[in-house]
Amino acid sequence: MTRPTSPTHPAPSFTVTRRGALGLAGVGLAGGLATPALAQPTIEWKMATAWPADLPGPGQAAQRICDAIALLSGGRMRVRLFPAGGLVPGSEVFDAVSAGTAQMGHASATFWQDRLPAAVFFATVPFGFLPHEHVTWIEQGGGQALWDRLYAPFAVKPFPGGNGGGQLGGWFMKPVQTLDDLKGLRVRMPGLGGEVMRRLGATPVSLPPAELVPALKSGLIDAAEFLGPESDRAMGFQTVSKLCYTPGFHEPNGTTEALVNRVAYEGLPDDLRAIIAAACRMETLHGMSESAWKNAEAMRQLVAEDGVELKVYPTEITSALRDTSNDVVAGLAAGGDLDREIYKSYVRALARLALWSDASERLFLERRRLS
Repeated sequence: MTRPTSPTHPAPSFTVTRRGALGLAGVGLAGGLATPALAQPTIEWKMATAWPADLPGPGQAAQRICDAIALLSGGRMRVRLFPAGGLVPGSEVFDAVSAGTAQMGHASATFWQDRLPAAVFFATVPFGFLPHEHVTWIEQGGGQALWDRLYAPFAVKPFPGGNGGGQLGGWFMKPVQTLDDLKGLRVRMPGLGGEVMRRLGATPVSLPPAELVPALKSGLIDAAEFLGPESDRAMGFQTVSKLCYTPGFHEPNGTTEALVNRVAYEGLPDDLRAIIAAACRMETLHGMSESAWKNAEAMRQLVAEDGVELKVYPTEITSALRDTSNDVVAGLAAGGDLDREIYKSYVRALARLALWSDASERLFLERRRLS
């Protein structure tokens, strides 16, 4: 996959003019020309996604954004969704939007981590923001402006485009009670969480989702994480393991992103730009509420019907995971001036919000559970 550029990697040599923006937008006349005063152009866009068609969660989120744009615009703008492989492979969504092959994309910022390390701050990092805290940083704490700057060299405008909430810690074939139990543990945990586990002596293993349950059953791996209770139960983890650990320290937030080609975006009238932003904001709220509702029921089923034992990581392991996570995340600041600025903004916002979250949500939830 083509490497996105940055201040240290010059941008791809493509230029799109204002006239080209109209081409990217796919402008065409709706209806005939018999009544010119009433005729309005219909703007036809493409959205490439990193998800299979109708994938519960992010795949459906992408389609809802397309539907909302058509509805809110009164049909003046329509976005056709292309699932992974339909227009470009899922791994090439960012590049497709950057080049204008698709005017929009839907993916996760974690997918660009190897090329833009700081992008993960706009999705999730270990022991980082919860979903509502992440939205707050994006909208109130300067996160959106930094996100815009990070993607600007690629002519990409990002928006939060949904949120699948937090995750479970993982499914284990045997208990982990001390740090020694992590040493040599073959665990499927990608990204920064996998690096944290590696530093604590585990062996991260890369496997596609469809192979996780068979790998646990055959003994190829000792533990695996995937998503939240709904997705994990649908995958069948509870059929091979009755031991699930929490919390999902590695991905406490589930922000997905909607990507827009910046030249095409700036070629739109103000109201259509506002409609795109509104559709993405609507989907973020929808995703947070939907994931919480469905995961709550799936969690009940896992425990009450499937006999799963939900265990909390022991304090010794949790402390080591937290301290190591802080080191791994801090290392992202080494990527350059903008990466360091994003990291500092994230850490400042986390400290500010954590004080209130502890005084409100955490203490309230503890007391509510005792009632």
